[in-house]
Amino acid sequence: MAVRESRLDDAARAGWLYYVAGNTQDQIAAKLGVSRQSAQRLVSLAVSEGLVRVRIDHPIASCMELARQLKQRFSLKFAEVVPSDPSSTSTTTGIAEATAAEIERRLQSPEPIIMAIGTGRTLKAAIEQLPPMECPQHRIVSLTGNIAPDGSAAFYNVIFTMADTVKARSFPMPLPVIASSPAERRLLHDQPMIHSTLALSAQADVTFVGIGDLGPSAPIFEDGFISREELTALQEAGAVGEIVGWAFDADGMLIKGITNERVASAPIPSSDTSLVIAAAMGPRKLPGIAAAVKRDIVNGLITDERTASALLASA
Repeated sequence: MAVRESRLDDAARAGWLYYVAGNTQDQIAAKLGVSRQSAQRLVSLAVSEGLVRVRIDHPIASCMELARQLKQRFSLKFAEVVPSDPSSTSTTTGIAEATAAEIERRLQSPEPIIMAIGTGRTLKAAIEQLPPMECPQHRIVSLTGNIAPDGSAAFYNVIFTMADTVKARSFPMPLPVIASSPAERRLLHDQPMIHSTLALSAQADVTFVGIGDLGPSAPIFEDGFISREELTALQEAGAVGEIVGWAFDADGMLIKGITNERVASAPIPSSDTSLVIAAAMGPRKLPGIAAAVKRDIVNGLITDERTASALLASA
């Protein structure tokens, strides 16, 4: 017992010298008259025995704690929370940068991966921040069509923007975002080129998507992909959000019929086989975010402090 207490005394001294006085391990070794390896072990012992408690006094610490709570509460495989700017009304600031960093980190892997990518303002803002990268070992596949209702390129489809910066094999989806009828969608999906792209998206190792709200100013409506009547029908059916055009209700269940029977997007990759990370923030998107994590439509989330706190409070 005396030997153990003596060793704990030494560990406490080493911990104090390291964490409070700011000594290096070499300096601790000299002051305690032990080897550098022994000093290192004493510092480790101080931590493992609870003699040292580290407190990070910085705003980022609260973000890390919120991310931990999100992962635990919603069984997420990945969560990142960025600080909120109280004066900003942007739905991309902060999370676009964090999403870009995570995409870059995934693409830096030497092992080949399949990355599926959605669409929307947040992802476009993220992709625009990627540095030039050479990663021919990877395949990047679009989950959604890139043709707007008027036949032009969809502005917020990011696969082509990404291809300008990231030198990887890219697989766009040369389809309208929403087909004119269920029959047209079936015909389009039966084309060999589209069929292979759909199959590739289902094999995604990691997926990045945005979450669109379905309020009065829903992006999918404002960008001309659905009519006001269709938006109203979705709202009346209980829809609270959409991912690559797929509308879902507060329980995370896909809405039957209406626009979902004409969405030409690939099915959202399964969270059982893919890490599906949503980048979304703000009160308008909160119902959609809550539904997506509740039903495991996504199993990863990049958001901000305010949204994370509201999400945890609503749960």
